[in-house]
Amino acid sequence: MNELPLRKAIIATALAMNALGINRGKSGNVSARWKDGFLLTPSGLPYGESRPADIVFVGKNGNATGKRPPSSEWRFHYDIYRTRKDAQAVVHTHSSFATTLACLGMDVPAFHYMIAVAGGNSIRCAPYATFGTQELSDRALQALWNRKACLLANHGMIATGDSLKHALALAVEVEALCEQYWRALQIGKPAILSDSEMEVVLEKFKTYGKGTKARRASR
Repeated sequence: MNELPLRKAIIATALAMNALGINRGKSGNVSARWKDGFLLTPSGLPYGESRPADIVFVGKNGNATGKRPPSSEWRFHYDIYRTRKDAQAVVHTHSSFATTLACLGMDVPAFHYMIAVAGGNSIRCAPYATFGTQELSDRALQALWNRKACLLANHGMIATGDSLKHALALAVEVEALCEQYWRALQIGKPAILSDSEMEVVLEKFKTYGKGTKARRASR
């Protein structure tokens, strides 16, 4: 994708977060890898007022270029792209159920096999650190180790992907899982799938939705 369409896609993704109900107002942020750095939503600008020229470029040295300052959370975007070659896009939201669990400092265990969409047998919650700090970025990276998404204590969630579309879709899935887990906890303690079962699920997910041809069931 060329730069202008990518800038427009970042804005469209940010607007979609709010339209899908996984974010509100000016909270959250969106980025996509570009050349030797990444393009990121600016600080404090409503998504509906954002234009392609407002999107900020942050280079490999961490310096921002643009007419506006970058999101205050640029550090964890920067560190994710620096350390995770698989990440091509990052979506950060303050979605209601993910944030509720994050405010309790709770990981989301394998109460449902779809936890595997986040890359492992749990969705970790990074310990609290002040927004916009290197400490928060460091803790987020730890929670994202071998994962595609994580919660941030007393804050929200991060979802990564190989495209803006996939990062947004994962954020929606994580929020749905957080809602389901929260609802299950209102009734009792949900059964947790074993690590061995989740290993089977994770192996199956390697080809899940990858366009493999259907095979006729043997008789």
